[in-house]
Amino acid sequence: MCRKLSAALVVALGLAAGTLTAGSALARDSLTMGMVLEPPHLDPTAGAAAAIREVGYANVFEGLTRIDQTGAVQPGLAREWTISEDGLTYVFEITPDAVFHNGVPLTAEHVVFSFERAMAEDSVNAQKQLFEPIASLEATDDHTVTITLERPTGHFLFNLGWGDMVIVEPSSAETNRTEPVGTGPFRFARWVTGDRVELERNPDYWGEAPALARATFKFIPDPAAATAAMLAGDIDAFANFPAPEALGQFEGDPRYEVVIGSTEGETILAINNAEPPLDDLRVRRALAHAVDRQAVIDGAMFGYGTPIGSHFAPHHPAYVDLTDRYPHDPERARELLAEAGVEDLRLTLKLPPPSYARRGGEIIQAQLAQVGIEASIIPMEWAQWLEQVFQGKDYDLTIVSHTEPMDIDIYARGDYYFQYDNPDFDAVIEALGETQDPDARQALFAEAQEILAEDSVNVFLFQLAKHGVWKSGIEGLWHNSPIPANDLTQVRWTN
Repeated sequence: MCRKLSAALVVALGLAAGTLTAGSALARDSLTMGMVLEPPHLDPTAGAAAAIREVGYANVFEGLTRIDQTGAVQPGLAREWTISEDGLTYVFEITPDAVFHNGVPLTAEHVVFSFERAMAEDSVNAQKQLFEPIASLEATDDHTVTITLERPTGHFLFNLGWGDMVIVEPSSAETNRTEPVGTGPFRFARWVTGDRVELERNPDYWGEAPALARATFKFIPDPAAATAAMLAGDIDAFANFPAPEALGQFEGDPRYEVVIGSTEGETILAINNAEPPLDDLRVRRALAHAVDRQAVIDGAMFGYGTPIGSHFAPHHPAYVDLTDRYPHDPERARELLAEAGVEDLRLTLKLPPPSYARRGGEIIQAQLAQVGIEASIIPMEWAQWLEQVFQGKDYDLTIVSHTEPMDIDIYARGDYYFQYDNPDFDAVIEALGETQDPDARQALFAEAQEILAEDSVNVFLFQLAKHGVWKSGIEGLWHNSPIPANDLTQVRWTN
């Protein structure tokens, strides 16, 4: 009897152990994602920082359309739409099942409110130009909204998928910075400032429920700390790993997957074009000749990055290779400075936290010194950079990656922090907004790239690569970044 009981007990324990093991696998429904930068706030309709969208896009907030990892437009809150033959009128059918996280059902009026708020004179939306083509908005019934444009706009459906055009609920609009309320598959749980943002599965989500029950975005700006956290298992994934020098440690380790993809991140040495003597074309061209972009890629990014000669992504079919326009030529740089009558030039080089900026800044500082330019490095936190450089235009030089898709039009904004002004360029961008023919658009994109290179508006360095490192058994993370996002809607563990 004792032997029978013992055998039964062993079987019972074995079954229990099997249940626990299976249960553990089934319970693997949380993910900790590493991020370099902490967002200044969590409202994608009220700030330029890509980190805001990397937390909230598609997870917390949704738009009428959404962009997938291939860059294709997919239905979002609008399940279908029709477009008039003249390309001016769009009629969107809104899903009737969506509910905001505060319990308010989504209606077409929320679309009208969100867009009118973004278009208002006092709006702080960082991409107000996306709304500029809109002539009128009308909620024709609870779940139908009609948008009429001033002119045909070739990328309007794509633009609707940007994080800046997500739909918000009026009563939460003013508190979305700290307590975001959207319609997405995850809802906001907690923000521990300086450390992490926590999301949890939305039980009332109108669409396909995500496999993850919880998601944590952990902020680790230091490359060495990011490497240590991954190796220790404290982080499950780093979609944009900040330590390319450490990728070799993970590539040969079966516990990890390393994926090198592309981004929309044009990395530039940005120049304040309105600040003397940087308003002199010869001085800006001297800067371009002084910088060895391949040395920056090799030294700061350990070879990861594609050289660029204008503000355009090399993977786009309209890309023009202009990298030979200003070859590395210190002697020519010195000649141009002499022609401009500039001696002993002293400039500030204000650097935000990302490693590409901090490491690249030191390399560029040394390169500029070789042609007689003294660049004083000023390290800045992200919020400080946004306030002083991006908003206040208080800088000479800075290094930053512009991760918004197809954003060459930023050079046509008179109040943008480059402070660049060229009516010919503005006319090209205006024509782009009115052109739908693909071949004609490609020609206009090429012309825009040529003008920026000719005017040497900035020193165009490289297209930022996407270094993805995550634990084996995770699937659904984006390999490429056509827009700034850490879309977790399809992420799951397979082991």
